Amino acid sequence: MSKRIIKKVAVLGSGVMGSRIALHFAGIGLQVLLLDIVPAEAKESDNKALRNKIVNDSLTAAIKSNPSPAFTKDVVKRVSTGNFDDNLKDVGTYDWIIEVVVERLDIKQSLYEKVEQFRKPGTLITSNTSGIPIHLLSQGRSEDFKKNFCGTHFFNPPRYLRLLEIIPTPDTDKEVVDFLLHYGDLFLGKTTVLAKDTPAFIANRIGVYGIMAIFGLIDKLGLTIDEIDALTGPIIGRPKSATFRTADVVGIDTLVKVAKGVAENCPNDEAKETFTIPAWLDKIVAKNWLGDKTGQGFFKKVKGAGGEKDIQTLNLQTFEYAPRQKPKFASVDAAKPVDDLKQRLKMLVAGQDKAGEFYRQFHYGLFSYISNRIPEISDEVYRIDDAMKAGFGWEIGAFESWDVLGIERTTKAMKEAGYSVAGWVNEMIEAGNKSFYKIESGKKLCYDPSSKTYKPIAGSEAFIILSNHADKIVWKNSSCKLYDIGDDVIGLQWNTKMNSIGGDVLSGISKAIEAAEKDFKGLVIANDGANFSAGANVGMIFMIAIEQEWDELDMAIRMFQNTMMRARYSSVPVVTAHHGLSLGGACELGLHSDKVCAAAETYVGLVELGVGLIPGGGGTKEFVLRASDEMHEDEPETITLKNRFLTIATAKVATSAQEAFELGIYRKGLDEVIMNQDRRIGEAKRSVIEISDSGYTMPVQRKDIRVLGRNGLGALYAGINGMTKANYATEHDATVARKLAYVMCGGDLSEQTLVSEQYLLDLEREAFLSLCGERKTLERIQSVLKGGKPVRN
Repeated sequence: MSKRIIKKVAVLGSGVMGSRIALHFAGIGLQVLLLDIVPAEAKESDNKALRNKIVNDSLTAAIKSNPSPAFTKDVVKRVSTGNFDDNLKDVGTYDWIIEVVVERLDIKQSLYEKVEQFRKPGTLITSNTSGIPIHLLSQGRSEDFKKNFCGTHFFNPPRYLRLLEIIPTPDTDKEVVDFLLHYGDLFLGKTTVLAKDTPAFIANRIGVYGIMAIFGLIDKLGLTIDEIDALTGPIIGRPKSATFRTADVVGIDTLVKVAKGVAENCPNDEAKETFTIPAWLDKIVAKNWLGDKTGQGFFKKVKGAGGEKDIQTLNLQTFEYAPRQKPKFASVDAAKPVDDLKQRLKMLVAGQDKAGEFYRQFHYGLFSYISNRIPEISDEVYRIDDAMKAGFGWEIGAFESWDVLGIERTTKAMKEAGYSVAGWVNEMIEAGNKSFYKIESGKKLCYDPSSKTYKPIAGSEAFIILSNHADKIVWKNSSCKLYDIGDDVIGLQWNTKMNSIGGDVLSGISKAIEAAEKDFKGLVIANDGANFSAGANVGMIFMIAIEQEWDELDMAIRMFQNTMMRARYSSVPVVTAHHGLSLGGACELGLHSDKVCAAAETYVGLVELGVGLIPGGGGTKEFVLRASDEMHEDEPETITLKNRFLTIATAKVATSAQEAFELGIYRKGLDEVIMNQDRRIGEAKRSVIEISDSGYTMPVQRKDIRVLGRNGLGALYAGINGMTKANYATEHDATVARKLAYVMCGGDLSEQTLVSEQYLLDLEREAFLSLCGERKTLERIQSVLKGGKPVRN
């Protein structure tokens, strides 16, 4: 592996992509220089602000955008700005130069000519182009420039879409390619995919084919826009934006441009007719109905009679907008209750209605297309799946879907329906190979068409997927599975709706710790899927409270608290690997773990106040404990407690793992951010081994937690009353907040006192139980269970 060290990155071009790429690099701690052109009216001016107006305005707009392109607000401090005329000379001190200017070959080549005057030899120089052939960009440049030049195609928004396509030219040094694949994965948190220098590279080639194929099926099967989006969204593991909403967001003109580019530049593509623009799509572009950028496209926001916003859908026959319809398909209704995507996909493709016919034709066409793209756009099957999952948000790749439906059976059905497959697929089936992927010894292997064998997926050595260890299950119950993941470490995961934490899961955590203490070095707690856990099972709490089974509820809360304390006070290290939503009880589990290895994209917080409760699984206690440890003599003691109180009282959720440190949820110097979430379980395992080997000793329960009693209560109550009078909080909000304040101050104590963890847990549990008896709390919980936001009552 190269010895390159990246400390400073220069980003040339500050548009939507450039400014956000700059913030992503700054987010991992690098110094970033962001440059753009001087405005025409400022060419003769000496005023720096005027000359940098374009770049500064772009950066400001990026920072204000939602969702935020930066992990924390302070990230922008690491970005300095300038312009090409005054500051291009500065790139000579930077380690990586990334070009993100307008998609015109002449403009890019002109900029490279200027860059080469200042760039030091050996410096990485890459382009974020999405459509211009990479080899054309470096024409006319020096040998050193060419061997250090490569395509690095980020997807928008670069913080959230994990795909980074690496596209070398014939002149690119192999060391550069290897470095970019590794650096993008480890430091930028990306799924790095090696792509060939072909039109639209990998993800856009397959993604735009899929959209254009769907456009063709609209007329063929007589489907509407609303029907297509209902069929191509989360029901098949695709984003909520589905097909037409995605087109509106991306820009219909952009979609048309890419489709035309493939049709013109891929004369040998057997499906090039699919990329022909339908007449109705040409008409939409001619009307300048390009989607969000022009205010209307396939959808249009209108104001209702009462002033409320309504979204209407375009009728492709009449070209008029009408209220959105909720389509009904028997096969979809039957599949919706099935949580397992693979089982759901099988049901949908087997459907005997119009939806089933759509799914068959769409998948048959997709499978045919991807089979013929090997080896044109990629030599490896898995790179196509990786690109689609990371770049287009698919939960399951195209080849993975083919596996689910059965390669042999599906290929036969495809041929009967008039769809062909590439010769290598036929050879694979004839050789008795039944799938593109298979698991051996916990590792995922993929079929390699060139060698006709199964090979490990390159770069995945550090990735641990718990479900891949199905042959090494140590213990399981109806919700949990405990795996031996090697090196004397076990891993626990559970599979419930939103990975919520109920009685089975709590039992599983206790059992896993018991097993680890008996035979292993330690325990990793992690989950596959989109989220770690949305928190405690509030449905269970609601049902017990409605039945007024207070003793049962008291036992349930005690069980939760005892399980969290078991995680804290075990004789082996317990490391939790958060990612995605890690709310409420999931946050409390992290608070009580020896360490948290959190993916950068982790949204963690104690959110119980949102449903009229306080954290009851030790979260309130833990915040009091940490506030006690943070109190300093040089500041009022109530300040530290107030900050902790407000974090819980406002149900703050960190919008990144980095922000969780600012909120005091993660501990500086102890918990760790893992940029690539695929590495989080591997890093958690490494941490267990490291902590164990350094001589782990079980901590002793704390009895020295300083609480402020009435002094703290007075300050917190005053703040609560002020918020209520100013109408920032309802009376019920105030009731809940006072309960929280009472616990966090240690109760109605006349002076500061040192108390134990158990003392605070008892207060926490009593407050939680009393709030479960509040009618308005139950109304809030019921609202959430129905799929809405908590009602403000």
